[in-house]
Amino acid sequence: MRKVLVSFMIAVFVCAGMAIVAGAQQAKPEPEPIKVGAVINLTGPASTWGQFHARGQRDYFRYVNEKKGGVGGRKIDLTVVDHAYNPAEAVKFVKKFCTQDKMDIIATWDAGSGLLAKPIVQQYKTPCINYSTAPEILNAPIDYMYLPFGSYTVDSQAVLEYIRAIHKGKGAPKVGLLTYNNAYGKAIHEPSKAYAAKHKIEIVGIEEFPSKAGGDLRTQLAVLRKQGAEYIFMQILPVHIANALRDADLIDYKVPFFGTWTATDPDFFGLAKGKIRDRLFMQFSGGLPVDNLPGVTLMMEVGQFSGIKKFDTSYWEGVAVGMIMERAFQRAHEKFGKIDTQTINQAMESFRNEDFGGLIPKTSYTKNNHEGSVVARIVQIHEDATYTPMTNFFVPGKGKLKLRK
Repeated sequence: MRKVLVSFMIAVFVCAGMAIVAGAQQAKPEPEPIKVGAVINLTGPASTWGQFHARGQRDYFRYVNEKKGGVGGRKIDLTVVDHAYNPAEAVKFVKKFCTQDKMDIIATWDAGSGLLAKPIVQQYKTPCINYSTAPEILNAPIDYMYLPFGSYTVDSQAVLEYIRAIHKGKGAPKVGLLTYNNAYGKAIHEPSKAYAAKHKIEIVGIEEFPSKAGGDLRTQLAVLRKQGAEYIFMQILPVHIANALRDADLIDYKVPFFGTWTATDPDFFGLAKGKIRDRLFMQFSGGLPVDNLPGVTLMMEVGQFSGIKKFDTSYWEGVAVGMIMERAFQRAHEKFGKIDTQTINQAMESFRNEDFGGLIPKTSYTKNNHEGSVVARIVQIHEDATYTPMTNFFVPGKGKLKLRK
């Protein structure tokens, strides 16, 4: 009887111990999330771009949290704030993210905000990806500042190389630039002039105007026509591209128009309905639905979280930035066993041809180069919001551009 009683007491203590352990396991707090801050234009000019950037980045992180369980057991916590396209306001948010909120990585949005934020993120050693790919952002020192893919310098070189390849007229092709008079617009000026000087292309004129200007661009287009421009290369946002196409018709100016990868957004195709026809092209190095790439398929699956049903370039970039950040978290966890500002930065600088399923080109960063990629492709923009590749993927200046029939 005594043996039975002892055995019973032992069993009670074992069960009690197991219950205590199980309770402790249940009570164990979740790991601290990976903290991401994004300063994005949600209400200012061109806010459609910003809204879809935020949706893409948020949806992708939701996918990582819900389908993958986060990274290294840690969920990703994204905080998006609106700076309304005001660089001074962006600086306040960036400083708060770096000091008070202790974000592990941040995203900034426009060229002006990225340039003003740069010394802050460098001071507090917080890695930052800038949505705008203005090349000036990577002027030395480049520490902690990253572009998601090739800068507007790559766009400029690719567009001019394509123009040279299709030009059938006598003499050098004559190109006019139509841009804003801000950092974003001027980003294509020097790269275009430098490339043209080396490759027998003539930049006949540069017409600038304020991004907040009214919609009439007939004066600027008339000047470029008088200067003999056979091709128009633009660094303006979609709303003004729609106006440029409309006003070219009003003055009977029949030339092809080219933009960088920011040439379209979800609003553009309504604004430009009936005006696009067969004359609008852009540099876009990302994957498209016609490519049947796994990265694009994943992007469209992720889009179901917020009702995205059609491929869109602004949503595409939001997902791309999310993908790059997640990959940095993964590499930091694998290489260093922890995910924080310093290990994320080190992990990003270790990227070597990171494959994102073709959504963006294979991406590499080093301590001395934070551009990501320099691969380009020219696509034609259609009235039905689809895109047709006009070339292969190529690196401008390497002599490997091939026209697609």
